[in-house]
Amino acid sequence: MVYHLLRYRRKVTRANLAHAYPNLSHDKLVSIERAYYHHISRLLIEGIYNLYARPQNIMRRYHFENRQLLNRYYEQGQSVILVAAHYNNWEYMITSLNFQLMHHGVGVGKPLNDKLVANYITRRRGRFGTEIVDHTNVRQTIEYYQKHHVPVAYMMLSDQSPSDVHRCFWTTFMHQETPFLYGAEHFARKYNMPVIYYHVSQTSPGHYQVHFTPICDNPSQLPQYTIVSRYIQMLERTIDSAPQYWLWSHRRWKRIRPPEEPLHPLTPHNNT
Repeated sequence: MVYHLLRYRRKVTRANLAHAYPNLSHDKLVSIERAYYHHISRLLIEGIYNLYARPQNIMRRYHFENRQLLNRYYEQGQSVILVAAHYNNWEYMITSLNFQLMHHGVGVGKPLNDKLVANYITRRRGRFGTEIVDHTNVRQTIEYYQKHHVPVAYMMLSDQSPSDVHRCFWTTFMHQETPFLYGAEHFARKYNMPVIYYHVSQTSPGHYQVHFTPICDNPSQLPQYTIVSRYIQMLERTIDSAPQYWLWSHRRWKRIRPPEEPLHPLTPHNNT
């Protein structure tokens, strides 16, 4: 129904795939496109289920493979920033963040335009203790928990299209000039919080495994844009490994780079 009848953003999806993979054949692109629509149809059902599921049911479907990596930071009293993307299921991560980790969980995002729906979804996402914070209030939230020495895991999905083309990091991503938010890097450097990339893989339909990989332990010692650069490279490898699981129907490349904004090269990733 989503693909054939509703034809939900098929033109956007098709154009995004064609520009991201210019060397793939038409048949291969159509194959990815159809697999993607199977995926987002499942995500719709999983999103509704997630609003009412019990913790034990979510944990059976969303397994943290190496959470001991994050536990070490907690034991040292360190807050961390978790960066990922709209890849595979991200709703389970928001809802389960606070009960699957030792850290206090904070999910950072942009609210929906419909306030009534947004308030309801926020309440359901946070029913197990995850704190949902608007991106405009992140600074106050971090400063509060820093002051009270509470180790927090801040979840930030950093693949959204920035609203301001002048306050972002421009680089080449998926063969296209692309702006990226660098809020995660900004706060990591300011408060010297370790940054962790998490990769969500699908083990079977509706079941996922999350693997954590450190991007850096001492952000304040790194040159500017190193963290966002490493994140972008890891994200591109994630998407290339199974492209049907990324959010292709999102208008990711709707921004045009102003001539005065430089196009940055990506810093080689060596995990130091």
